[in-house]
Amino acid sequence: MNSPLLWQQDNSSSEATLSPALSPQGRGGEWILAGCRLSSRLLVGTAGYPNLSILEDALAASGTGVVTVGIRRVNLREKDEPGLLRLVRERGYRLLPNTAGCYTAAEAILTAQLARESLETDWIKLEVISDSYSLYPANEELLKAARELVRLGFTVLPYCADDPIVCKKLVDAGCPAVMPLAAPIGSGQGIRNRNNLLLIRKTVSVPLIVDAGVGTASDAAIAMEIGCDGILINTAIAKAKDPVRMAAAMKRGVEAGRIAFESGRIPIKQFATPSTPERGKIESRKS
Repeated sequence: MNSPLLWQQDNSSSEATLSPALSPQGRGGEWILAGCRLSSRLLVGTAGYPNLSILEDALAASGTGVVTVGIRRVNLREKDEPGLLRLVRERGYRLLPNTAGCYTAAEAILTAQLARESLETDWIKLEVISDSYSLYPANEELLKAARELVRLGFTVLPYCADDPIVCKKLVDAGCPAVMPLAAPIGSGQGIRNRNNLLLIRKTVSVPLIVDAGVGTASDAAIAMEIGCDGILINTAIAKAKDPVRMAAAMKRGVEAGRIAFESGRIPIKQFATPSTPERGKIESRKS
């Protein structure tokens, strides 16, 4: 039995370009990403799970509405056969193909075109990496690919460095969101440069989605607390001892962090401040 759709198309172009932090639809779980209204702020990758059954259960436990699939790592000829692509379609997830494994703009553009023709979606998670060691984004090739894919009518969601200048250029190129890394891919190091994410948050008004580096639920909560609009997680769930329970933990971490951000934390102070008032305090009588 098919699950209900976990995403809904929204044709409001003005809302699609606003950060959920600033949008009337931005409070709580519901938000808008590239014209789609989503009920979860957690996006989930599909690589590296022990088997398809665990992946299916982990996706369900995460509550996600968007899953990403590496186009160069799936057999597009078997999209109607039992497997990953069929699972994504039958369970109602929004498919976000990615260009993982591309080192040049030309490779990424070709991969994106293949994804659009085979999977009938204009959405693409753009990844152009500089080397196989660091897996850091290749900024010049990334920008070149982003500009061309936007020109070709793609909805480009770019994996990028936590660099506010690069993020601003990607937005200027027409990207409806930016996806900076929090730490190297698969490292599980958590939020390594909080200040850069804060700078990006102040620099761009489109959705800011942390992509890469999250290791556990507290990392997800921290990213959301500082104003990120969503998080994409793969390795931290897929390689956990119990991927299904970790997916559930990530779901709660994202939700808790977002609620905390909207609630407004107290200021950090250098010294103690009493929580009880001085007025009405009971004092001992002097003899």
